[in-house]
Amino acid sequence: MHEWGFGMSFGWIVPLLFIFALFYFINSNNKNDIESAQDILDRKYANGEIDEEEYKRKKEQLKH
Repeated sequence: MHEWGFGMSFGWIVPLLFIFALFYFINSNNKNDIESAQDILDRKYANGEIDEEEYKRKKEQLKH
């Protein structure tokens, strides 16, 4: 007969860890793709799309 104690529960650990790792890596990649409002503002200022006055005003608005 087979023992259904520790051996059976241990057999499920590896597939469950794999599934959790898969979801973790999928979610962490999605977070890096999203650009924050501050990042967009910084990029526009660096590219010369907005002037310093507008940059400071919008940066202050983002704090609130």
